Amino acid sequence: MRRIEPVWTVAASDVEAATAVVVLAFGGDPAARWAWPDPHKYLRHFPRFVMALGGEAYAHRAAYCTQGYSGAALWLPPGVSPDGEAVMALFESTGSAGVRKDGPAVFERMEQYHPREPHWYLPFIGVDPSQQGKGCGAALMRHALARCDQDGTPAYLESSNPRNIPLYERHGFEVLGCIQGGTSPPIVPMLRKPRHPG
Repeated sequence: MRRIEPVWTVAASDVEAATAVVVLAFGGDPAARWAWPDPHKYLRHFPRFVMALGGEAYAHRAAYCTQGYSGAALWLPPGVSPDGEAVMALFESTGSAGVRKDGPAVFERMEQYHPREPHWYLPFIGVDPSQQGKGCGAALMRHALARCDQDGTPAYLESSNPRNIPLYERHGFEVLGCIQGGTSPPIVPMLRKPRHPG
């Protein structure tokens, strides 16, 4: 039987710990490793990517973790956006040839799928590979989506790993399409409409 994981808001002093579990979780992610296929470069540069794409979650107290930082989720509240310029600069200066060539077109297509109405955006959710299958991801999802439902706000994400799509669908996300360009792996945009509590 899976244990129910409590969820906490990441403290300012624990940003490094939360980012570390995201880096671990994305070590086998197709899109992450397309951008940085070399292990050394991945470990060196992916933490900066996490901060550029999802770091505002920490500032807005919308980064959540499970016990012992077995899992973490970075959510951007309505009206808060990733640092797109920093993301593209990082790809250009450190990324693979494929991401330097095809990354801008992929990100442009991703932007086209982003909802125009106020929404919560989930750039990262990840569980330490040694802790997967224990309910951490589901607990993190339930925690944040309860707020979306309370506020009546949609939630949006892009799944860069097809293995995760069933988890997102179980929590009410629906596939909007498929984003792919040149050498990139497929990235699947997904939207969840708010549910009425009860």
